[in-house]
Amino acid sequence: MGPKNTVSAFDIGGPLALTRAATAVLDARGVVIGWSPAAQQLLGYPPDEVIGRTGASLLAVPRAVPADDIGARKTFSEVLTVRHRDGHAEQVAVTVCPVDQGEARPAWVLAAAGLQEEQVWEAGQAMLHGLATQSPIGLAIYDAELRLAWANAASDQEVGAPLSEYVGKTSEDLYGVGEVLTEGYGPTLWEVMRRVLNTGEPVIDLHFRARPPAEAQVDHVWSCSYYRLLDGRGNTLGVCEDAYDITDRYRAQQRLTLMALAGRRIGATLSVEETAGQLADVAVPGFCDEIMVDLVSVVLDGEEPTAGSVRQPLMRVARRGRVGGRDGAGEDRFAAPSCGHPVWYAPGSPQAVCLATGELVLERSGAGVSGRRSAAPGAAAPLCLVMPLRARGVTMGIVTFLREHTSFPFDADERTTGDELVRHTAVCLDNARRYTRERKAAVTLQRTLLPHRLPAQSALEVACRYLPAESQVGVGGDWFDVIPLSGTRVGLVVGDVVGHGLRAAATMGRLRTTVRALARLDLAPGELLSRLDDLVGQTMDGADWGADRGTRTSARAGGAGAPGGWSDTGADARSGQEGQQVYDDAVGATCLYAIYDPVSGLCSVASAGHLPPAVVDPRTGVVSFPDLPPGPPLGLGGLPFENTEISLAHGSLLALYTDGLVESREQDIDVGLEQLARVLGGPARPLEGLCDQTLAGLHAGEPARDDVTMLLVRTRLLDAEQVAVWELPARPASVGLARTHADQQLEKWGLEELAFTTGLVISELVTNALRHASAPIQLRLIRDRTFICEVSDSGHTSPHLRHAATYDEGGRGLFIVAQLVQRWGTRYTPSGKTIWTEQALPPGQQAWPTAA
Repeated sequence: MGPKNTVSAFDIGGPLALTRAATAVLDARGVVIGWSPAAQQLLGYPPDEVIGRTGASLLAVPRAVPADDIGARKTFSEVLTVRHRDGHAEQVAVTVCPVDQGEARPAWVLAAAGLQEEQVWEAGQAMLHGLATQSPIGLAIYDAELRLAWANAASDQEVGAPLSEYVGKTSEDLYGVGEVLTEGYGPTLWEVMRRVLNTGEPVIDLHFRARPPAEAQVDHVWSCSYYRLLDGRGNTLGVCEDAYDITDRYRAQQRLTLMALAGRRIGATLSVEETAGQLADVAVPGFCDEIMVDLVSVVLDGEEPTAGSVRQPLMRVARRGRVGGRDGAGEDRFAAPSCGHPVWYAPGSPQAVCLATGELVLERSGAGVSGRRSAAPGAAAPLCLVMPLRARGVTMGIVTFLREHTSFPFDADERTTGDELVRHTAVCLDNARRYTRERKAAVTLQRTLLPHRLPAQSALEVACRYLPAESQVGVGGDWFDVIPLSGTRVGLVVGDVVGHGLRAAATMGRLRTTVRALARLDLAPGELLSRLDDLVGQTMDGADWGADRGTRTSARAGGAGAPGGWSDTGADARSGQEGQQVYDDAVGATCLYAIYDPVSGLCSVASAGHLPPAVVDPRTGVVSFPDLPPGPPLGLGGLPFENTEISLAHGSLLALYTDGLVESREQDIDVGLEQLARVLGGPARPLEGLCDQTLAGLHAGEPARDDVTMLLVRTRLLDAEQVAVWELPARPASVGLARTHADQQLEKWGLEELAFTTGLVISELVTNALRHASAPIQLRLIRDRTFICEVSDSGHTSPHLRHAATYDEGGRGLFIVAQLVQRWGTRYTPSGKTIWTEQALPPGQQAWPTAA
């Protein structure tokens, strides 16, 4: 529809139309011969006062009418100042029209209206003319059947055809499948207009996305307003639509929203794969129709790519795509199998060029994308934008953005948005890569420091689990250990270092090594923890190197900070804090140490701020948590560590664990202990399966936020035939008596080959007890995986191995004993001490069969 047709729709007389204007008829001499009621209303003169007077007599300001206009007998318009009947001057707009009377004298018809009314009408006419022909706002009128009745020139341009070709069509006929973006309204414009038609409530600034007929390959967004049209009698005529194309503004707002969303979602985790997936989730469909994220393989392992490693093939880590057109928006075309495999790009492809140059590449691409389906016949190739993932000057991979459904071009603004999106992702990927490297190093160190194989022993059946934390803070310092001790006893350790990461793992290694060294001294659990606590405190007190660069006050020395914290002053006070942190991690560590004796069935336990073990009775399956005397965490000092003895029947289950197993942010630790009791209780089950059931029951489908360490042991008692005990009187004849008892027992066990060596060992140990100690003296022999000989007395002085000089009369006994046995040592008891030796069983002899 052209402008001429549009203006004719508004070509009406307005205030000067003969049906509305004040009119007068003049003869050829200018005398008034006709006066209308509208003229009387305008100037106040009744007809009898005007008819017969000249028109000029009514003028307040005389004015001559051009003779040319009169002579040419043509219509002309003037603005005249006339005198109102009450005396004031009135400006009126006058149109003079000639009246053809044939041969008679000529006459004129004057149409007049108030100047202000005429000016308002002319302004309205100009506005309507502008809206119809020049306004960028699309105007359309739909009738009561919601079919197009009229549209202005802006709407003509969108449709690209004259008005006559699309009058009578609905909005769906014009724009196809559109989408109402504003929430709270129907999905189509027809439903929105029907609502306005029925309720009369206008709709303001409704956003609608569709493709206009004149540009059917590109989405546009309009801001639309609708209101109902009524005639003079209040009858509904239809709906008027105002629409303004806000595509550029909408896309700019979408870009801002996209970047805000990317800031919230990308980098929310420290996983390389998840970060790449977050980029894909954000980009589709908000930025592109299809995305592929390919990374250098070493990035997935946490390593930094080098010039040699940045080459094809790459690893596909994320891929998303929309199915079909707008109807399939948001549906993922690619399932998991399309990721996690190498991809190769042909030389000269946009991806290969981007990877080689490190610059973005923009072109139309159909077949150059590896693993991508071909475009439909006759369809335009998709727009392809490839950008490098670079952080700290290192290329980690590439991102391929594809557009084929929206067909929006990747203009300068779009490329800037894509660049910001990829830069943000690259930084997050680099952080995730570095975290992966540190986590792998910490986990490797942690697993290296933990026992690789549990030692062979007869006292316990053992199963264990270590589950590193999957949180962003990294692995912690949890550890466990099983330490064989003298007399077939076994030491059990579980501990937890404060903090996470490499430092916590290194601190854990130091503590575990220290515990193993102290355990070899055969110390009671409480005494071992006391010495360990002293060593941690001494390490803190002695770790003040660089103190001249600042003042550091240890919590043990009365500092005001938290346990293990330092109070620093001076400009360079922090310069040594990185080195101090490895010591700080040990402060506040918890530890539980237990010694189980399979001969007596007693388990001695002491705790340094650690959770109590769980004990399962083999007869009833009831779970109990022994009430251990509370001890402070390591490094704080001030309180003793007390021993608690627990009598365990054969087949009892003892569970040692760290707080990561039973504690979480969502539940109190008491709830976790109750859950642990429910899982462990009941009939006896294989320990390996019970470990898995415990982890599944307490951490079902949830990532571990803290390290989880669990040590399950089932106790055994040595058979009475494996142990022989004699009380010896405190007289010299006891040496021979002890050898006689030993010879008889060795013969009973079939270990006659050890009789000579055992006789020498017993003679030396019993003689030392008689000379340097006092009664009671006890001899105990144990046949297990080795042959054990123990002599106990009431003395507290330990003999020392020394090398006797040539002319010394004594001092060679223990030296000889040490050469005859595999191991020997001393352990202290509440009533004295025990000196023990171990000998290997003769070839062909096996360990005593252990009861199931």
